[in-house]
This record gives sequence, structure tokens and C-alpha cells, in this order.
Amino acid sequence: MAITKLNELITIAKQKGIKRLAIAAAADKHVMEAVRNAEKEGIVKPIFIGNKELIKQYAVELNYYINDDSIIDEPNDALASRMAVSLVKEGKADLLMKGLVATAVLLRAVLDKEVGLRKGDTLSHLAVFESPHYHKLIGVTDAAMNIAPEFHEKVAIINNAVEAMRGIGIETPKVAVIAPVEVVNPKIESTVHAAMLTQMNKRGQIPNCLVDGPLALDNAISKEACEQKKILTDVGGDADIMLAPELNAGNILYKALSFMGGTKGAAAIIGARCPIVLTSRADSEETKLLSIAFAAAMMK
Repeated sequence: MAITKLNELITIAKQKGIKRLAIAAAADKHVMEAVRNAEKEGIVKPIFIGNKELIKQYAVELNYYINDDSIIDEPNDALASRMAVSLVKEGKADLLMKGLVATAVLLRAVLDKEVGLRKGDTLSHLAVFESPHYHKLIGVTDAAMNIAPEFHEKVAIINNAVEAMRGIGIETPKVAVIAPVEVVNPKIESTVHAAMLTQMNKRGQIPNCLVDGPLALDNAISKEACEQKKILTDVGGDADIMLAPELNAGNILYKALSFMGGTKGAAAIIGARCPIVLTSRADSEETKLLSIAFAAAMMK
């Protein structure tokens, strides 16, 4: 099915049932406000791990009633992160969210070989955008995690994104492998990788999706651009996911869409045993809520 509005993620998340959300270093007023909104929507039941005194203080300021049983007092950020991760691993929580803790500290707990949530070798970032200039939601990966992914890591990044998009109901996501040009140039590695990924998909080595590339950005989102350049493609102009060649391109595309494209977005870290919600203080309250909904909607 095609999803055209980000608010549909809230509906999908509700259909999946209330998810238990473990928030690491939860004493952050902005995060708590987003969690309160998600709880009001019937998406999550939160578990706050962090400085209990501050959590209760912020709850009063937000007019947010939190039962004492929902708070685990652990002021140390690293220990709070390990505790939140452990709750997921032990089946006592379904989702993980970053509070007021460095991303590196939380991910260290996620990737810990003993208590962590490793599923494969590659975590990746997936954002989805609602744009007035496109006919459905479109995903962008990877804008935050993998700096210069090797070829095998790009395979994993696609697999992560496909699994997430299938989770929200897009049965066969269309993946556009983005490059500066739409023809293979041996001097431009991203075009060579794109052609290899496309061939792997055709041979069934990257399943449950359609992959095509190299495609320039205009080809990925515009059928007219494909027709003008005489590109025969089932993905171009109808992509569900755009795979960036590396972090520079992915992050610039992500921020251009976020701040200049008139879009709304949501994002999560994927590839672990559960989605991980990482929001920025610069994110709007709506973006934070939608990111929680996106993570919950991916779940079974």
C-alpha cells in the first residue's frame, strides 16, 4: 500500500497495539513531552530510566502524571543506557529511545556483545518524509550512521530499510540507489555500486524489494525526468527509499528536505533487535511524536 501522510503512521502504530518504550537518561523535558504526546495517542507505555527527582520535576512542569512504577532511578547515563537496553533484551520493553545522553553512549550499550541488541553487523538511519512535491512518503538512508559504507554495508542498509518499510505496510519497497549520474562510470564508485546492487536484486540476493540504480535524484522522484532521459525503470519516479552513496550526501539531502523542502519527517535507527528513537532538540514536537510512531509502526 502507499502511505501519503505521516499521520498515517500514528494509525498504523495504534493498530499494532501499545508498545513498551524504554527511555534511556529520560530526564529531558523535550523528550518527556514527546513521550507524553505519544502516550496520549495510545502508541506507547513509557518506562523512564534516569534521574528520578528530575523526571518527577519535569512531569509536574508538563502537567504529566507518571506513576512511580514507571520510573527507574539511575542518574548515571551509561548505566541508564545499559538498563534501558537490558529491558528490551529481556522482553520487558519493545522500543528504545534516547533521552539526554550522548548518542555514542547509548549506541555503545546497544552494540555491547553481552547485554546489547545486535541483530546484524550494521545499524543504519532511516528517515521518512511527507512532501507536497511527491505523491507518497519517501525514505532517505543513511543520513546519520554510516560515514563511507563499503559495498556489503550498503546491502545491509538496504535490507534494514526494506524491513522497516515492510513493517509499516509497504510490501515491496522500491529502492532508488542515488548517484550523481544515471549511467555507470568506472571513475565514480557510487555508480558502480548502484549497478551491482541492482543486479544482486535481480538475482534475488536483495529480496522483498525492487532496486534500481544508478539514478540521479531527479530520476528517483520524477517519471518525467526518466522519460526525458529515456530511462526505462520501475523505480524511477516512484521510489519508496533513496539510498545515499555516503554520509555527506545523505545528511545534506536529509537536512535540505527538513529545512528547505516544505516537508515533514520522522526518523529512527534500525538494524538492531528493535527500532531506536533518536530525536534532536531542534526537532518540532510533531516530528518527535511522528518518530516515536514510526518506530512503533515498524513493529509486529
